[in-house]
Amino acid sequence: MKKIISILMVAMLAIALTACGSDDKDKKASDTNDKAKTSQADQKKQEEQMKDMQKKLDAQKVDEKKVVATVNNDKIVGKDYNMALSSSQMQMQQMGQDPSSKEAAKQIKDQTVESLIGQSLILQDAEKKGYKASDKEVNDQLSQTKKQYKDEKKFAAALKQANLSESDLKGQIADGIASQKYIEKEVPADKVSDKEIQDYYNKYAKQSTGKDQKAPKLEEVKPQIKQQLEQQKQQEKLVKKVQDLKKNAKIDVKI
Repeated sequence: MKKIISILMVAMLAIALTACGSDDKDKKASDTNDKAKTSQADQKKQEEQMKDMQKKLDAQKVDEKKVVATVNNDKIVGKDYNMALSSSQMQMQQMGQDPSSKEAAKQIKDQTVESLIGQSLILQDAEKKGYKASDKEVNDQLSQTKKQYKDEKKFAAALKQANLSESDLKGQIADGIASQKYIEKEVPADKVSDKEIQDYYNKYAKQSTGKDQKAPKLEEVKPQIKQQLEQQKQQEKLVKKVQDLKKNAKIDVKI
């Protein structure tokens, strides 16, 4: 697996009921109980819908040991594919789209395969050119990751949920660091001109016209706009780099 997949923790909302002692409040208490029953029914319905959705999403996965694609001499297996697939499904849901539809399933599959192929090509070229992560860099990032959890038990549970061992995670971290070093040197972000920033801001400000909240002044958002435009340019260069690497690569997609 060539990138770290974050783990989504779902919290359930508990309903508290307050009982009233006086006869005058009996009806209100009854109404509250009725509403609570309705809320519980709605919650149960939502849980069933979530389970049904998850079954449909799980059906899009493949066997963990299945070879999904080969990139030169490297194999991309089902375990890596399934993790990347889950991330893509989650992103689509966050955008308010249904990842379980037939059209969406095909789109997600194609995007996931292409993404993993691209990551594999970048890592292969990075290794060829000597980019790698030191043990200290990996351990430092692992420590930062562990700090996101209350204790080692919670961290271990998160790894289990993601179907990862700590060794797997360290491998992902090492790949991520090596890839980042490669991108910074081989695919550096192009400079963004003041005109590009101004043009982007003008378009943004125009779109904000008529809304309750006015667009902030250029000076307030200039650093963010600059960073976003740099990222866009670097992403475009990275896509081109992957396309160039594909020309001399032997790629076989098996799903």
